[in-house]
Amino acid sequence: MKKDYRRIGDEKELIRKRIWDKMAEKGIARFPLPPHGRIPNFRGAERCAEYLKSLKEWKEAEIVKINPDSPQRGVRLRALKEGKTLLMPTPGIREGFLILNPESIPGSKLWESVTIKGAFRFGKKLKTADEISGIGRVDFIVEGSVAVNRHGQRLGKGEGYGDLEFGILLEIGVIDIDIPIATTVHPVQIVNENLPQNMYDVSLDYIIIPKGVLKAENRARRPEGLLVEFLERKKVEEISILREIIIESSKEK
Repeated sequence: MKKDYRRIGDEKELIRKRIWDKMAEKGIARFPLPPHGRIPNFRGAERCAEYLKSLKEWKEAEIVKINPDSPQRGVRLRALKEGKTLLMPTPGIREGFLILNPESIPGSKLWESVTIKGAFRFGKKLKTADEISGIGRVDFIVEGSVAVNRHGQRLGKGEGYGDLEFGILLEIGVIDIDIPIATTVHPVQIVNENLPQNMYDVSLDYIIIPKGVLKAENRARRPEGLLVEFLERKKVEEISILREIIIESSKEK
């Protein structure tokens, strides 16, 4: 299994490099540069946020979880402007999550509040399972991506935090396995081939580009919780909420 795991990881990295190179060469990538090693920002990223309002699931969502990367800043801003409560993971999930209530943020500070630094200033930290479960149900997720395909398969930047966040929230019980998940990308990030996937990879429902929304075809099944056997020891040591869930799970057994 370890051999297959490494092989899949190598295949993923080749695809990421291909996308990062293309975005840099064609001038599609925007600050922060270079795009390599990150969820790449791109020309037209803000326009993607406008298309969320066409989705029934987004319109009805009251609490949304959105990644903290640069290309999704406009999406985070739209969520707050629409009066939605925003859940953001802290970098590496090391300090849990941040919850931002638009009613407690001055209108002139909304743009600042959706940066990582601003979210720490205007948001509230949620570092335990009880604190996270206390917010109620999360209704919609937006993820950043390096590459996607029309079946909703996704590659992030390679650190696995988006999938880990999904597993944590699923274990705590604030999301359902079929929660609608979208990503915003530039069209060059959409590939035609099947993407190499691990058992813990979380598939998408919607792919939003600067000109519209694509619905994933035959979306793959999602993991039903944290797959502990795939967790790196370093991540377990660094992420207190992860340790808490694992300890509680072992007690139940």
